Amino acid sequence: MLGIETTCDETAAAVVAATPRGAILSNEVLSQIAEHAAYGGVVPEIAARAHVEVLDRVIERALDTAGVGLDDIDGIAAAAGPGLIGGVLVGLTTAKALALVTRKPLLAVNHLEGHALTARLTDGIGFPYLLLLVSGGHSQLVAVKGVGDYVRLGTTIDDAVGEAFDKIAKLLGLAYPGGPEVERAAGGGNPERFAFPRPLLGRPEPNFSLSGLKTAVRLEAEKIAPLSDADVADVCASFQAAVVDVVVDRTRTALRVFRETAGHPTALVVAGGVAANQVMRRALQRLAAEAGLRLIAPPLELCGDNGAMIAWAGLERLRLGLIDDLMAPARARWPLDSAGDEAGAKA
Repeated sequence: MLGIETTCDETAAAVVAATPRGAILSNEVLSQIAEHAAYGGVVPEIAARAHVEVLDRVIERALDTAGVGLDDIDGIAAAAGPGLIGGVLVGLTTAKALALVTRKPLLAVNHLEGHALTARLTDGIGFPYLLLLVSGGHSQLVAVKGVGDYVRLGTTIDDAVGEAFDKIAKLLGLAYPGGPEVERAAGGGNPERFAFPRPLLGRPEPNFSLSGLKTAVRLEAEKIAPLSDADVADVCASFQAAVVDVVVDRTRTALRVFRETAGHPTALVVAGGVAANQVMRRALQRLAAEAGLRLIAPPLELCGDNGAMIAWAGLERLRLGLIDDLMAPARARWPLDSAGDEAGAKA
């Protein structure tokens, strides 16, 4: 399966083979960080143009690295959303053209489904499992019951976890992308210096809210301005500690809801860009051990957006005959829990 990913600021293509646990034959990712760094965030128009300029070469490189040609491919998978609509259109249109020319099946994959199924590619786990999806645009707790069968247990009321990291980085004058910079600065800081709030802690519904925490950080930073390097490190450490406490608490609540509604999970899975945060991974590892579960987190190269997760989701859907026609739409918004209803039809 050839997988294409262009939903945000990475142009990615990969080839994945169907083995019991999946085999990544190639996984090419071209980041646009340099193009967006001056703006402190992703500029949709710049992102879409950059995808147009490089996608063909990235696909060619993925095929070359895998040692296959288009004739060897059994299907063409592309992220059809959610994401920046200009970028989504570039990848999906390219996939449609390749599917038309090669007469191969088209798989229009929900980007979030790619993240949701990555643990089956890397670890071959069975259903059902609890997914914590934390990225720049999404914070969700999902019962993954099968391919295309997802129940959203909780989501963010306002900011996503990754979005909050990026905004705090920008507030403190750290480089883009902000999440890794906050984690790096926090490593040298005191997480107990500032008593930042833990929004929704202990609430019975496993939802997230981070806007109040973000505001508290801004007010504290303004109070002690100008900030020294030590101040920045302490703010980052205290902010990160608050976010980790919230994520662990919300995930613990989701585990309770999961058991009440879907039985015993096979694992706790974390995915998305923020899954690369090592402090969060360690805290989730402790939670998983407490719950008697394995924590499955993707290798760092599969935490962010990548073509391998799209290719694997395409393979999972192809096995079930869930293929799409050339009218498959690009979607700026596409809830994961509607993926099974709206993406593809039984062949």
